[in-house]
Amino acid sequence: MLERGLAAIRGTGHRVVNAIWRMGYASRFFFAVLTHSGMSFRRFYLTVKEIYFAGVLSLIIILVSGLFVGMVLGLQGYETLQKYGSESALGTLVALSLVRELGPVLAALLFASRAGSAITAEIGLMKATEQITAMEMMAVNPIARVVAPRFWGGVISMPLLAAMFSAMGVFGGYLVGVVMIGVDDGQFWSQMQSAVDFRRDVLNGVIKSGVFGVAVTAIALFEGYDAPPTAEGVSRATTRTVVTSSLAVLVLDFLLTAFMFRGI
Repeated sequence: MLERGLAAIRGTGHRVVNAIWRMGYASRFFFAVLTHSGMSFRRFYLTVKEIYFAGVLSLIIILVSGLFVGMVLGLQGYETLQKYGSESALGTLVALSLVRELGPVLAALLFASRAGSAITAEIGLMKATEQITAMEMMAVNPIARVVAPRFWGGVISMPLLAAMFSAMGVFGGYLVGVVMIGVDDGQFWSQMQSAVDFRRDVLNGVIKSGVFGVAVTAIALFEGYDAPPTAEGVSRATTRTVVTSSLAVLVLDFLLTAFMFRGI
């Protein structure tokens, strides 16, 4: 009985120490990426290539998801507002919900699932096939050549994808509210324009999506770079990327919302 208790304590201590060590290693990795980011801008074609990989190839799922989320918001919002005789405020409800919360958060979750997992798998396979080691043998810094362009490609792509998600969501709400249900077209757009503030709503949404882009891309790159060079290690790292990124997005969303909108 005593031996089992000691073994449990040793196991817990080992996991805690390993978690603290990984946090420290992740912090050093993140600062190394920032330090060696010069090549990403001097040879900007490397970053453009990663913007295409992380952003353009994610457009389909972002646009389709945004459209249907906006349509669902239109249906649910009209059903609720109708009870209070405020159907004309449907545009305001759809726009604020998307610009403030659903656009950045859902776009970041989809980005983590599509682009984040792909980045982790790509870096992990490069490590498993010893391409990273080969670069080091040829005196090429893999952080500057491989990791940093992918980091900035993800950071630049994320706000653009969130903006497209919100725009498609508003269009979906318009289709349901105005075209299908029959809400007045002028009231839908005019109330939306008068209620949505650029600094308080749109700019804060852009800041959120930028923070989410940094978090998701950094997690994806670290998990891939730290993955054991085996098929099982890469698969586990890819799973950790999606889970950790999703939790990080939700936690950061709460913290940013509490900070940005506490005065409203």
